[in-house]
Amino acid sequence: MASYSLLDSHCHLIFKNFEKDLDEVASRWRNKGVETLIHACVEASEIPAIRELADRFPELKYSVGVHPLDTKSWNEETIEILREAAQKDKRVVAIGELGLDLFRDSNLEEQLSVLKPQLQLAFEMNLPVIIHCRDAADPMLDLLENLKEKSICPKGVMHCWAGNSEEMDRFLELGFYISFSGLVTFPKAEATHQCASKVPIDRFLIETDCPFLSPVPWRGKRNEPSYVEEVAKKVADIRGVSFESVAIQSTANAKKLFNLI
Repeated sequence: MASYSLLDSHCHLIFKNFEKDLDEVASRWRNKGVETLIHACVEASEIPAIRELADRFPELKYSVGVHPLDTKSWNEETIEILREAAQKDKRVVAIGELGLDLFRDSNLEEQLSVLKPQLQLAFEMNLPVIIHCRDAADPMLDLLENLKEKSICPKGVMHCWAGNSEEMDRFLELGFYISFSGLVTFPKAEATHQCASKVPIDRFLIETDCPFLSPVPWRGKRNEPSYVEEVAKKVADIRGVSFESVAIQSTANAKKLFNLI
């Protein structure tokens, strides 16, 4: 039996393309040693379905939050829905997936208006945040650095990291973890490779972000949690260390961040 386990720190399993074979998908992740999964939430309406999945699969923990591309789902009641969901279920281990996305949208002020109360909620509840940040490192860093100056910045992870090493260093300075997805297996993702090589050993996670971003050799097909093994293998290759060491360290890091120890 393997002396390590894997932890997929970011997945989405409530999509319709998992409806027909989710039990088989679960069998595959268990066979690969994936003992814990963090299911991310993109809007409050997803919470009941994610909770049902956590009832079905005991290895599943989850977050509650609103994605920057789902700001239209936000209303005056949303923050209390997130608060109540986090308070009543110990399986809620983070707030998110929240953040900024200026690649697919340009409504920065609207995104900030949804992001800020979620960051405040996470700090109040002492929960980490799962941050989506695409083409928006500067405004995100400005906001988080301002919160840190006021001593009200939550802890968290930069999910599916695709930025450069200079940006990464600033997020690390804020205390954030950096998570690598199937993107790290893409041959042309040189900036991500550089980040994976230099991120501190105690500050990186691995994830699938399934059903998106399948790693090589499944690129272009539906992603699933068992494929987090390929992410770990690639990170190990980039860092010049063993697969087992990456599996053990990334799992320990995630357990520490999400208070699973």
